[in-house]
Amino acid sequence: MQTILPTVVPQKLADHKAKLHRVRLSDGDAIAVHEDCPKEWVAGGKVAILSHGLTDHHRTPLLVRLTEKLTARGVRVFRWDMRSCGAGIEWARHPYHAGCSEDLGAVVHAVIEQCCKNTSDLSPDITLFGVSLSGNVLLKYLGESPDTIPTMVQRAVAVNPPIDLIAGIESISNRRNRVYERHFTKMLLKHHKQWAGVRPDVYRPPHGPQPRTLEGFDNWFTAPAIGYRNAREYYVAASSAKVIPAICIPTTIITAQDDPFVPFEMFSSDHITYPDNVRLVTTNYGGHVGFVSKKGDDPDMRWLDWRIVEIVTGETIS
Repeated sequence: MQTILPTVVPQKLADHKAKLHRVRLSDGDAIAVHEDCPKEWVAGGKVAILSHGLTDHHRTPLLVRLTEKLTARGVRVFRWDMRSCGAGIEWARHPYHAGCSEDLGAVVHAVIEQCCKNTSDLSPDITLFGVSLSGNVLLKYLGESPDTIPTMVQRAVAVNPPIDLIAGIESISNRRNRVYERHFTKMLLKHHKQWAGVRPDVYRPPHGPQPRTLEGFDNWFTAPAIGYRNAREYYVAASSAKVIPAICIPTTIITAQDDPFVPFEMFSSDHITYPDNVRLVTTNYGGHVGFVSKKGDDPDMRWLDWRIVEIVTGETIS
């Protein structure tokens, strides 16, 4: 229930007024980054870099709500469309995927450059945010080369990250989750068709039946498009669980015990050694990126939104 609640709770999304930046990548592709800068922001102020999940983009409701709440508190917000997504669909030949930590690194450096245009500028106070697939990307970025993370990155938060992609794909393929899997597979196929329509140079799978499952899609398209033999090889390489022990900056992982896609067991200390600076926050309920609560001390029912605001700003909301 929590997984679908965010789609039925009434919400009005703010108009899009962000400034568009084009960030070039080392392989010739580019991605779109959208900046919302409050008038009161000054050099050295707080900055948030927000990443979206599977089949989403910068206008996904969660990211729009977070942008509105954070900018109202003076935070400069950058949302990025992963490769081939959103405003940058025509700018990329290669696909986004669960292990694209180098792309996040490029965004971080572009944001720092944007916030420090003058050498005398104070260093910004940056928080990184990732949700679902991009939560795994974020944790992989933080842990695979911790010595290279810019000092301006002060903290990070990952929500419902599938840190063990094999366990995640096996969970979503369970019969009780089949309706979700079919939905995501259809969305991926739709996106691939749309993307190939504007970029004829994208990887084109061999002719034959289209996949009906997420792992089938990754075997059919994602894995070969990014250089892996099959989906399982890709999942092992992209999973962030193995690098979490190396994370050096303060990081919060938020997940729910009733998440139908990301089994709670993958976060067990039997499988992962958490360093002191990585905090695991778990709730009994929340589903997959749901976390809708009864009206209480928070200004609205979006429990997750306000926890992110607290982490980024240091304020106490409730």
